[in-house]
Amino acid sequence: MAALRRTLHLASLAAGVRRAVAGSLAGRCLAYRRLWDKLPAQPRQGSAGTFDWFFGYEEAQGLLLPLLQEAPAACPPRVLDVGCGTSSLCTGLYTKCPHPVGVLGVDFSPVAVAHMNNLLEGGQGQTPLCPGHPASRLHFMQANALNLQPVASSGSFHLVLDKGTWDAVAQAGLPGAYQLLSECLRVLSPGGTLIQFSDEDPDVRLPCLEQGSQGCTVCVQELGPFGGITYFAYLVQGSN
Repeated sequence: MAALRRTLHLASLAAGVRRAVAGSLAGRCLAYRRLWDKLPAQPRQGSAGTFDWFFGYEEAQGLLLPLLQEAPAACPPRVLDVGCGTSSLCTGLYTKCPHPVGVLGVDFSPVAVAHMNNLLEGGQGQTPLCPGHPASRLHFMQANALNLQPVASSGSFHLVLDKGTWDAVAQAGLPGAYQLLSECLRVLSPGGTLIQFSDEDPDVRLPCLEQGSQGCTVCVQELGPFGGITYFAYLVQGSN
């Protein structure tokens, strides 16, 4: 069953790529940057400037907001979205979270980062995004999620989000996926939480996370179904 779900998962991603880039890179590895560079340029009716694999902020907010409320009151919690692409997770947190939050989205595609900064700042005659709380902040930066040293110091984020990034990186081999996990855990603050959103079965993902995050608490929650598909939120909580 896990192998079948994984096959369907990859087929779904490939189908999305075919629709987004008209087949030019549909057969290529999802870990290649030039594939993601092409996605933001594709017009998508009703997309509001963002494009989501799996699902968007609206479907995830019920899990995210309680975790942010648990953050220490002394300072707004910081959220890092690794491999943010043009997803609505960052913009949704910034514009709809009623509590102050500092959000950083990083992606290795300069095209995706430029697109999201343009959306944030209201370029090309668009209206700039307004924060849900006056103290909230949102930034987008180009960075490789396998090496976050240039943009993120150790222990600096209360919440780290990975929506499909492990899935894409693992296409080039599990060593890269484990490096991604290591970097996410490095920048996580004591007691913070890493969330991986995926449709990969727990009997495949959980052993990987348990092996790569020893000393942390690992659990899984079902999300959905959305569009007839059940997804999973894999939570890795660091020790205090």
